[in-house]
Parts: sequence; C-alpha cells; structure tokens
Amino acid sequence: MTKTIIIGTNHSGIAAANTILDNDPNHEVVMIDRNDHISYLGTGSALWIGRQIDSYDQLFYTTPADFEKKKATVYMKTDVKHINFEAKIITCYSDEKGEFCESYDRLILGTGSKPIELKVPGSQLDNIYYLKTFQEAKRIDSLLDQDDIEVVAVIGAGYIGIEMAEAAKLRNKKVLLFDVADRSVPAYFDEWFTKDMDKVLSDNGVELHFNEPVMSIEGFNKVERITTNKGSYKVDLVLNAIGFLPNSQLAKNKLETYSNGAYLVDKYQRTSEPDVYAIGDCGTVYSNALNKSTYIALATNAVRTGIVAGLNATGIKTKSNGVQGSNGISIFGLNMVSTGLSVESALKNNMEIEYTDFEDFQKPQFMKKNNLVKIRIVFEKGSRRIVGAQLSSFEDISSVIHMFSLAIEKQVTIDELKLLDIFFLPHFNQPYNYITMASLGAKS
Repeated sequence: MTKTIIIGTNHSGIAAANTILDNDPNHEVVMIDRNDHISYLGTGSALWIGRQIDSYDQLFYTTPADFEKKKATVYMKTDVKHINFEAKIITCYSDEKGEFCESYDRLILGTGSKPIELKVPGSQLDNIYYLKTFQEAKRIDSLLDQDDIEVVAVIGAGYIGIEMAEAAKLRNKKVLLFDVADRSVPAYFDEWFTKDMDKVLSDNGVELHFNEPVMSIEGFNKVERITTNKGSYKVDLVLNAIGFLPNSQLAKNKLETYSNGAYLVDKYQRTSEPDVYAIGDCGTVYSNALNKSTYIALATNAVRTGIVAGLNATGIKTKSNGVQGSNGISIFGLNMVSTGLSVESALKNNMEIEYTDFEDFQKPQFMKKNNLVKIRIVFEKGSRRIVGAQLSSFEDISSVIHMFSLAIEKQVTIDELKLLDIFFLPHFNQPYNYITMASLGAKS
C-alpha cells in the first residue's frame, strides 16, 4: 500500500487528498495541519466582515471528519518539525501526542503562504493585524464592533487591501488606504482600469494615500498613530495587506527554489527531490503567457496544483496545463477581471507587445439596465498571440475572462479572435460585440 503525507490542508492540500482518495481507495493518506480547522475560504473574509453575507459558517466547505470517513488519518494542531528526505520520515509535534514520526512513500507540501511583515518601528503594537487566518478575521470583526475603533488604516492597496477597505467602510468606519504605489491593484491591471477603481474607492469615502510609505507606528501598548513620508494620522486599527511570500521554511534548504523562495516544481508538481511534490502558494506554477515558471498565489491555482499532484501521487501521470493567473475583484459594484499579463507586467518581463482598447455599453442603449464596459487585449508583437486581457464594468462581465484564459493557454492570436462567432441578444450584449471591436482595432 502506498502512503502519501500531505503537509498543509487548506485548498491545495484538500484537493490533493480528495484526488488521491477518490482515485485510489487503497492509498494511505495522512493529512497534517497546524491549525484547528481546514478549508477556510479566506477570500470571503471581507464579505463577512463587511456584512455582505450573514455569517462565516459557509466559508468552510469541508471538515477533518469528512476525510476520516474516507479512511484518511488527520492530525490537526500539529507542527512538522523536520523532514528526513533520505529516510522519507517526518518528525511532528502536537500537544496531544507529543513528538512523533511518520514515514511516507510520497510527500506533498501544501504549506501555503505567509504575510509579508511590516518592518517599521511600532509594528509590534496591539491592534495591528495581518489578513490570513480565520482567527485574525474573527478578531478584526470583533474590533469593528467597538465604538472606540473609529479610524481604520489599511496598508496595501492590492486585492485584500481594497476588499478590507470596503468592508471597514461598510461597518461605518473612517478608512485610510496606504500604498507605496501610485494606484490600487497595479499587479493585475493597467492604469486605464485602476483609475476607475481609485475613483470608486474615493467616491465611497475611502481616503486614498498613494505614493505614501508608512515610516512608523506610534502608540502606548496599542496603535494610536501612523506616520508616513507625508504626514501623521490618528488611527485605532491597522490592517496589514502588503502582500504574501511562500511559506517554504520547512524545506527551502533542501529543495530547489524560485527567486522568492517558492519551491520550484515541474509541470507534474514535482520538486527537485524524488517523490516530493509542492502545491498551492508554496510552489511555482507554469505561466502560459510568459512560457516559463513563475509565482502566482491564487486559490484557483492551489486547487489545480493539488489535483495534479494528487493524480501523480497515485500513479496517474498527469501534466498541468499551465495557468494564466485569472482573477477578479468587485468593490462597491465595480467589477474588474483580468488574465495573463497587463501591459505593465509584460514590459517588466521584457516582452515586445501591443494592445488594443475598446469601450462601449454592454447592451444596446435602448436597454434600461446598462453600463459601459472597458476591454484591453494584450498581444505579442511577433507571434501576435494573446498574452493578456482586462475588463471592467458595473455589469457582470466576469465570465468573458474565461475565454481569454483559454485563448492564452491555446496560443490563440489576436487575428483569430477578430471573426470569432459571438452570439447577440439585447439582454446580454450588442451586435458589434466589444470583444470583436477590440480585436478589429488591433494593429496589423
């Protein structure tokens, strides 16, 4: 009987475990996690904290008992202290069992990511929180109930930062949003899109402080003020959302790693060590836009990499399709989605690209409920293959990005998209569809 140990049991680890157990009932699976729960959908934290959903109960989609019913062994509240890769033995510790060891035939590392620490004077004061665990989300939610928490500072205007800024604003707090960049969400979107997001945030009362790094945090025991390169501000709560790094401490000195410390894997999720796989936020992925390995920490990538590793651990040889980094955000009704590379990120990767833009109403103007849609398609100059797309609207245009994700994966060119068969119905779109019009506008 083959035995696989999975270290880390959130989205990637859960996907790997289910894949193994569903495909090979005789496979022995051991799941280990340092937390007391599994499957927390952290992307729903802001919805719950902002009272856009009723409770956090449905942010958990499975339990350890579900895996025990499938005959898996599950160790919760357990730390892995050491991995002996030569002997294929791991050493663990829990308060319940003390120190103990487990052997393995296959090992899957799904240890996720960890928040980037805010390394400024005063960062150890109370009322400074990172946005990673369920326990932190509960504490933030509780603090926002307190009348003496009037001003919330969010540091970092990426996805999590602007989601938490919206959530705190919906809880009737004054919100200050800080970032060293000159705009929100620059990792996925070009300025043509982010200027609209910045306006939506500002119009809804979020005070924007861009190009403004935090220099220090002051207070007696707990936060009282934030000082930046431009001023000093009274605050009662600080939410740190400056980003994440792969949690690869356990084996980074043994396994080959990427430039940011993530475990370097091939398309089978294999690391540099035989029979050891890395999945989710602790490992790399293969970008079809860049045609090389990179680091993209998304829950969807975690699930896919978990499935691939699980299949390979059972002996079902499966290669990843690669990823595009498809993502989306919805803040105060503005929906933005993207996949692949923005113009800015393509240029940072020394790619020669062109792009085509188009803006029009989603539906014919005789339709009462209607909004403008922006679209940008990024394509490589020589090959003319599509390498990225971005859309935004107060309409729900999210599903369109899936088509562009497939287009990038299949190396579709901008010219092939020009005469794509796209249906028309006034309820949904215009006869001159914005996808078609953007494609036709691409330089020959």
